[in-house]
Amino acid sequence: MGILNLALLQIAPRDTVQGNLEKGVEYCRRARELGADIALFPEMWSNGYRIYGRPVPEWTAEAIPADGPFAETFRALAAQLGMAIGVTLLERWAGGPRNSLILFDRFGRRQFVYGKVHTCDFDVERNLTPGDDFYVAELDTACGPVQVGGMICYDREFPESARILMLKGAELILVPNACPMEINRLSQLRARAYENMTAIATCNYPQTVPDCNGGSSVFDGVAYLPELEGSRDTCILQADGGEGIFMAGLDLDQLRRYRQSEVHGNAYRRPARYGLLCGTAVEAPFIREGRRQ
Repeated sequence: MGILNLALLQIAPRDTVQGNLEKGVEYCRRARELGADIALFPEMWSNGYRIYGRPVPEWTAEAIPADGPFAETFRALAAQLGMAIGVTLLERWAGGPRNSLILFDRFGRRQFVYGKVHTCDFDVERNLTPGDDFYVAELDTACGPVQVGGMICYDREFPESARILMLKGAELILVPNACPMEINRLSQLRARAYENMTAIATCNYPQTVPDCNGGSSVFDGVAYLPELEGSRDTCILQADGGEGIFMAGLDLDQLRRYRQSEVHGNAYRRPARYGLLCGTAVEAPFIREGRRQ
């Protein structure tokens, strides 16, 4: 199988959808020149996640369809470059836009459109429509088929997000992001990778973007190797704050051998004991005004 090359496009947006389209195309081309098999954008690339400090009608009007010219450009580009692309957008949706990730394979085939399930309802994202499911697709790559899922930013703070992706077969989870990647959020990603024996690649905006600091990362999920005494650091990439393309090589053979023998993931779960996890009741101290089901 070999090494799956991941390109995290830690880049700052421009002021318009067209500007972001043009810059995104440019950086995808650069990523392919660097040998990328998959290129991933930060969260809501189409409008640069510019939803704070603006009237809601203004930014919701920037929503675009998942099958419109913006997405079609990246679909065609994926086929032209022979590289999978995970592109993000403020997606036009009945009842309010969605915060979405579209994954195109290297042949330009759309594998899924994922709408962020855990919208940040404590803030302006309450005006978005949450997604209603998590998706995993078998991605045809130069390394062979790879099971790839997606989640977005705040989804990472809920273990159920990565868990259900693992249960659906994900070997790699793509995570567009738009917030400061400090030690606790990085620890969440590390934990999601460790507990599910799944690689997790997160792409953030650089430090020149308000409330972001770069720090895009890849955790390969492999905590132990037979030739090593004790555990190893699963972080194979952590970017600095600057703008650029950050590359990581994911060893699929190593990950798959590990998943066949180690004790995490779905190896020893007892789901019959977890009934409360599916309950919808919310008790103090977790009651919040405006919370959606």
